[in-house]
Amino acid sequence: MTELREIYYCEICGNVVEVLNEGAPSLVCCGKPMIKLVAKKEDSTVEKHVPYVEEKDNGVLVKIGQNAAHPMVEKHYIKFIEVLTKDKVCRAELKPGDDPEAWFPIKKSDIIVTREWCNVHGLWES
Repeated sequence: MTELREIYYCEICGNVVEVLNEGAPSLVCCGKPMIKLVAKKEDSTVEKHVPYVEEKDNGVLVKIGQNAAHPMVEKHYIKFIEVLTKDKVCRAELKPGDDPEAWFPIKKSDIIVTREWCNVHGLWES
């Protein structure tokens, strides 16, 4: 059964779906079951993927890559950054050429999890 805020991926077309209405037995795309993504939490590659959160300007700035910014080129970039609280999901959608970061008007203490989707390396969270 699907659960609220889970993310699924279609291996055929690359469609990414976030569950807003829980309870479906499965999600299907392109005639095949979608894959439930499990977020990675530790970097082991040269690029950094784990979202880094810092308090800034009465909110939080979420950066992808604490010491070195994640690439943002056509073939390798961050598609979105999300901040989840008890009752909110805030998402910034990014494209190649953007900075791999997003500011949200949320208190750091209210954050349950932050996550991001890299078009090459998948889902990451902190």
